[in-house]
Amino acid sequence: MREAIAPVVAGVAAFSTLLAIYFGVLTLLSGWSFTLSQFAEFWPYTVTLALGFGAQAGLYLHLRQLSLQHHHAHHVIAASGTTSTAAMLACCTHYLANLLPVLGAVGVVSLAAQYQVELFWIGLAFNAAGLAYIGRQVWLARRAFLGSHTC
Repeated sequence: MREAIAPVVAGVAAFSTLLAIYFGVLTLLSGWSFTLSQFAEFWPYTVTLALGFGAQAGLYLHLRQLSLQHHHAHHVIAASGTTSTAAMLACCTHYLANLLPVLGAVGVVSLAAQYQVELFWIGLAFNAAGLAYIGRQVWLARRAFLGSHTC
């Protein structure tokens, strides 16, 4: 039973951590009221990216548990929520101009600000691809695990 709950706990923790990073970075750069206004405007993207990241973390832990039970499944462990984190924080990159104007980041920051919603969609696409990939790996690992125990 404990093994079944651990992936859910990991997913909730990853979801919460990603939102905490989002709120923390944006609040540090622009203040709490601005953070709330940005979240109010972009919450569907932000929450969806965080949910996808949490789901990837939970599936990864589940896949890892399967691989420990079945030594042949260890090669299927691969997943990353990095794209979720990067996409979520991409909406905030234009605020780096406050901190890094000397380094010539203004052009990149302006580009990120101009295409903020498009960057969210790219992040969501990578998120969906990551979920599809790790979901398939879990399915293959479960199939391999169940196949080895049907004798």
